[in-house]
Amino acid sequence: MAWLDKHNLMILNEFILVGITDLPELQAPLFGLFLIVYMVSVGYNLGLIILTMIDSRLHTPLCFFLIHLAFTDLGYSTAVGPKMLVNLAIDQHTVSYHWCATQLSFFSRFITSEIFILSAMAYDRYVAIFNPLLYTSIMSQRLCHTLVAIPYLYSLFLSLLTIIKIFISSFCGHDVIKHFCDNLPLISLLCSDTREIKWIILIFSIFNLVSSLLIVLVSYILILVTIFRMNSAERRHKAFSTSGSHLTVTVIFYGILFFMYMQPKSSDSFDIDKMTSLFYTLLIRMLRNGKGTPTPVLLPGKSYGWESLVGCSPRGR
Repeated sequence: MAWLDKHNLMILNEFILVGITDLPELQAPLFGLFLIVYMVSVGYNLGLIILTMIDSRLHTPLCFFLIHLAFTDLGYSTAVGPKMLVNLAIDQHTVSYHWCATQLSFFSRFITSEIFILSAMAYDRYVAIFNPLLYTSIMSQRLCHTLVAIPYLYSLFLSLLTIIKIFISSFCGHDVIKHFCDNLPLISLLCSDTREIKWIILIFSIFNLVSSLLIVLVSYILILVTIFRMNSAERRHKAFSTSGSHLTVTVIFYGILFFMYMQPKSSDSFDIDKMTSLFYTLLIRMLRNGKGTPTPVLLPGKSYGWESLVGCSPRGR
């Protein structure tokens, strides 16, 4: 962090985070609400990770992706949630300079990873429906690890690139941040030339959204073609059920992203952005916990216990 100290600590030691509400009487109810939401998200994701890892019957490609999806959910919420809760609890709306850089790093890392893990899961659902007999052979352990490792490495590179570009720039002394430590609010505080960092964020954001969304769209077009070619109504129903919840979560995920970053900016957009960010960061995680787990195609003649609830087929590799 020496480069942070050298360039900016003489100007800013902390940032002021604009609160969710200016009404003191709403802070306690909001704290209780978001604490419950955050604890439900943490409990579900940790439980899914632990249960899936300790039960050998759940060591399947789908469960592997679900573990990493739960991990990114947990990391994404934790990057923002605890600090927001502290601000509501003790009415402290500041974040240190170094913690802001750390928060931005994890925030961008987990969101980028999640985008491509969702894409990998769309491909996984296509393979499961198109060729179920060779599913575990095609989705080998090596391929699954590759499909997860690439997003993690890529997101690490991208997060380091953006925070270095932002925090080696000169801030103008303004210290009020909208929402939390995200790229765009921080860039608005810079007084140096921001064209380069804006172009970097724009290019990579377009690449991330277009490439991941293209994978999802192509996968689900092929899934629909495969489903409509099935002769059995029961098989079609099972095929829809095994991918429907993943598709629902993916649509919500991209819908919120497009709403946050594509809406026209106006004087009223700040309050809208705040509520959208909160919904996306915490509430959407709790909604996903209830409906976002892909449902397996259960095999006849087998008895399933709690493992079917996490959305993984108990078949081994």
